[in-house]
Amino acid sequence: MTAHSAEAIGQAPEPRRTVAIASVLAAMVLVVLDAAIANVALPTIARSLHVTPATSVWVVTAYQTALVMALLPSAALGESLGHRRVFTSGVALFTGASVLCALSPSMPWLVAARFLQGIGGAAVMALGVALLRAVVPQHQLGAAIGWNALVVALTSAAGPTIGAMILSGASWPWLFAVNLPLGAVVLVATRALPRRPGTARRLDLLSVALNAGAFASLVLGAELLPSRPTLAAILLAAAALGMAALVRREMPREAPLVPLDLLRSGSFRISVIASVCCFAGQTAAMVALPFYLQHALGQTALMTGLYMTPWPLTVAIAAPLAGRLANRVSTAWLCAAGGMFLATGLAAASLWPMQGASWALIPFTMLCGLGFGLFNVPNNRNMFLAAPPERSGAAGGMQGTARLVGQTAGAIVMTLLFTQTSAEAAPRIGLGIGACLTLLAGLISTLRAPAMASHAPVSA
Repeated sequence: MTAHSAEAIGQAPEPRRTVAIASVLAAMVLVVLDAAIANVALPTIARSLHVTPATSVWVVTAYQTALVMALLPSAALGESLGHRRVFTSGVALFTGASVLCALSPSMPWLVAARFLQGIGGAAVMALGVALLRAVVPQHQLGAAIGWNALVVALTSAAGPTIGAMILSGASWPWLFAVNLPLGAVVLVATRALPRRPGTARRLDLLSVALNAGAFASLVLGAELLPSRPTLAAILLAAAALGMAALVRREMPREAPLVPLDLLRSGSFRISVIASVCCFAGQTAAMVALPFYLQHALGQTALMTGLYMTPWPLTVAIAAPLAGRLANRVSTAWLCAAGGMFLATGLAAASLWPMQGASWALIPFTMLCGLGFGLFNVPNNRNMFLAAPPERSGAAGGMQGTARLVGQTAGAIVMTLLFTQTSAEAAPRIGLGIGACLTLLAGLISTLRAPAMASHAPVSA
């Protein structure tokens, strides 16, 4: 994309730009809401389809596996065929797969349909911010990423409640059927997105296969770690070998599937590493908190959900603020402050004596939400601004991959803790490890701070 074309997009008529932005944010709602309500429905699905609870978890695992397998290929396909074309195809596939989910007569059919949903969702998540970058002027990119984070946080917070409301009056297939009207609206609204030809660069199918095999092995290895550790170790080793082979194959390419060209930039590379650390710590905490509240503090499932709700709600407040601040303050120091706030909240939740005073967790989870919002928006903004416009898709794919790799690492940490320690000790240890990882994310972010703060560029 040339500078002239990028400028032309930023000067598009305001109504068209508004519809384009709304289409991307609504697609994010579609993908995030579906993931959130599916988790709530697992017990109901298990009873309805006559499978064990452990088997029902494949409804989530299939989606996550497809998502992480398809993020980088979706980004590469978007650059080849055009962002709008692949994004719209992802929305269409996700919506069509929702119909298959709603009509699934058995668990294998449902798992296959969820896998298709994950592939469609990957195209949305990989290319959403790249399309926002093409629609808004560069000085508004931080704000646009803040809007995206706001939508994701609010949808994540509301998802379990919406799912419970649907299940209280309808059967589980309706959880997926509700995607149809929103999906149809998004498909119509995507017509406002900028239509740009891609590079027509062909995808290397062997690299796509190596990518899929490596990330599938990573997710499945993490899932099997507590029940079948030997097989899990083999899968995790296969993931490492597959990734090494993929990197070696893609190294000489001008625009590799794994964006090695972008990772050669110190600013981009630091943002990716910090993102992995932050999401690993956040996921460890999100897994640990429900067990801590229910096992150690004796809270019901309903009260556990209420105690955790302040976290995403505070993210929703902090994210737009962080987007605006990112235009005025060095993003390196914003990320450092966010990592420090998040680490402080997690450390306090782990160490504070809570006997009979579970309410004390509320300010700590709010501090976590503030920290995550201050870290994530500026970090993502820096990641995209460190990439040239024509590689925005690759930046989006790498951003999503960093998030999912971090989440997988955080889940592995908690799995090992529950395996090696007691159910009472593991959550507090997990919160402490989460604090260390998020503090590390903040400290890593300072490595891209300019030597002279007075001369810091806003994208530092």
